Amino acid sequence: MIDHAHDLASVRDATERLLTAVGKLDNASVTESSRLPGWSRGHVLAHLARNADALVNVLEGRPMYVSGEARDADIERDAPRLLEAQLTDVRESAARFQETGAVPADWSRTVTLRNGVTDTAARVPFRRWIEVELHHVDLGIGYELEDLPADFTERENEFLAARFAGHPDVPPTRLTDGTRAWRTGREADAPEVTVTGAPADLLGWLAGRRAGTALTVEGGPLPALPPL
Repeated sequence: MIDHAHDLASVRDATERLLTAVGKLDNASVTESSRLPGWSRGHVLAHLARNADALVNVLEGRPMYVSGEARDADIERDAPRLLEAQLTDVRESAARFQETGAVPADWSRTVTLRNGVTDTAARVPFRRWIEVELHHVDLGIGYELEDLPADFTERENEFLAARFAGHPDVPPTRLTDGTRAWRTGREADAPEVTVTGAPADLLGWLAGRRAGTALTVEGGPLPALPPL
C-alpha cells in the first residue's frame, strides 16, 4: 500500500540532503556540466524547482506544464542563475509542494501527468522523491547511487521494472539483486534473459545512469532499454 505521508516526509529529507550538498558549491560550480548530456548543474537545479511546481499543478488538477516547449524554456531561463538564487528556488518550490501535499484530499483519485500519463495522487510524492534523489546523483557532487536510501532503491527498481513491463522492444527479462526479483519486458511463459546485480547497479541500468557493465546476464545480451 502506498503511504503518501511517508513519501512526503522522504521527499523533505531528500531535499534537505540535496540543499546541504549544493550549498557547499560556488557560483562557478553551478555552471559546470552535470552528468546529464547538455545540462549544467544549473539546468538540473532549475528542473528540480520547476518540477516541484509542476507537481503542485498536478495535485491541484491543472496541467502539469503549459507545454513541453514552455517546460524547456523555463529550465533554460533559470539555469544560468547564481547559486543563492538556485538554492532559494529549490527550497521555496519544495515548500510549496509540501504545503500542497499537506492539504486534506482524496489520495486515491486519478491525476494526469506529463504526456497524458495517469497515476493515483498517492503516487505523486514518490515520483517527486525519484526526481530529487536521481537528480542529486546527476549533479555529480559526490552523491552516488550507492548512497540512496535502501528502501528507495528497492521501490524504484520495482517501479522501473513495471514501467517496462509489456514493452514490445524489451525481451522478457527477470531482474534480481540476489534477494528480490522482478520481471519486465514482453510477456512470455518464461523469461528469456536474467539480469543479476547489486541494487544500485540495477537501478543505474534501469534509470539510464549506468551502462550495466557490472551486471551479470544469462540467456542473451543485456537488453537495451528505451529512454525514460
